[in-house]
Amino acid sequence: MTKHGVVLVPEDAAAATRHFSFPPPRTGDSCRKLAAQIDIGAAMMGSWLDSMKASSPRHRLMAPVAAAGASDAEHDEWMERHPSALGRFEALAAAAKGKQIAVFLDYDGTLSPIVEDPDCAVMTDEMRDAVRGVAEHFPTAIVSGRCRDKVFGFVGLAELYYAGSHGMDIRGPTAEPNSSSNHHLAPSKAKSVLCQPASEFLPMIEEVYGALVAKVESIPGAKVENNKFCLSVHFRCVDEKRWGALAEQVRSVLKDYPRLRLTQGRKVLEVRPMIKWDKGKALEFLLESLDYAERSDVFPIYIGDDRTDEDAFKVLRSRGQGAGILVSKFPKETSASFSLREPTEVKEFLRKLVDSNS
Repeated sequence: MTKHGVVLVPEDAAAATRHFSFPPPRTGDSCRKLAAQIDIGAAMMGSWLDSMKASSPRHRLMAPVAAAGASDAEHDEWMERHPSALGRFEALAAAAKGKQIAVFLDYDGTLSPIVEDPDCAVMTDEMRDAVRGVAEHFPTAIVSGRCRDKVFGFVGLAELYYAGSHGMDIRGPTAEPNSSSNHHLAPSKAKSVLCQPASEFLPMIEEVYGALVAKVESIPGAKVENNKFCLSVHFRCVDEKRWGALAEQVRSVLKDYPRLRLTQGRKVLEVRPMIKWDKGKALEFLLESLDYAERSDVFPIYIGDDRTDEDAFKVLRSRGQGAGILVSKFPKETSASFSLREPTEVKEFLRKLVDSNS
């Protein structure tokens, strides 16, 4: 059947719950609306250059030595509001007890380290085993800005849900997990989900991809990645002095494409269709397709490290369900409830999650 302009071939599953958060969930209509798109225009967030610097972790807490105490205090205060998901694991597990857990994971910076060459962002075998273990117990999805096929190639687990292009390309499991727990997909009720709300933009995305590749080739280190329904312009390997020039080159291409918008992630500029769809909408779609959306006994856990994951964190807060976990070594504004410092801690958290439900 079709729903909201999306092709959906569902069948099965059940459950939903309250949000376990520090601080308590926010309420009100403003939190129930989809997270506003993070347009990085000068009028909204200052200059593009300042915004690009803000996406670089080393710029976040750069303070004179004399101010080190203040930075420590800021970090301690932030950790009180977003405590370690490992340090508070027992409390988190108690909140999820008796509920159906569903796990949603970003890829870059969450399951794999951030690397200079995005094509080399390979997850370790130990991380793959941890994710496989989670999928044997709970519905598990990878929600990434990358092309769905590329993320699947990195992860290589057919029993997962994959939401690529910031959730604009979603596919359900293509194989049953190796588990006798009969957790979320009974063998007779395996489902296939296909969600591509931006299909009409494919020719435009291809056209802009070619234009951007030609435009930025003069800037050493810049790389344009085609993620099918969106484009990523990576500037991690670009000299900081050229960041402003790179942003202007990208904007000069997009001025002729008013149906595309420019947003920003971690050391990357993102070109996306001008539609109301993001990782938060992808999370909602997956919960609905699992038949979890209207129930009160589900505990969704979303783990991510990027600005784009904030849309999903906000959805969990507005629903009053589950827990958002930000992966970051640095204090930053977030709607997540908990934090983890790096992918190795994500791996440890996933293993503890499995052990506590075995």
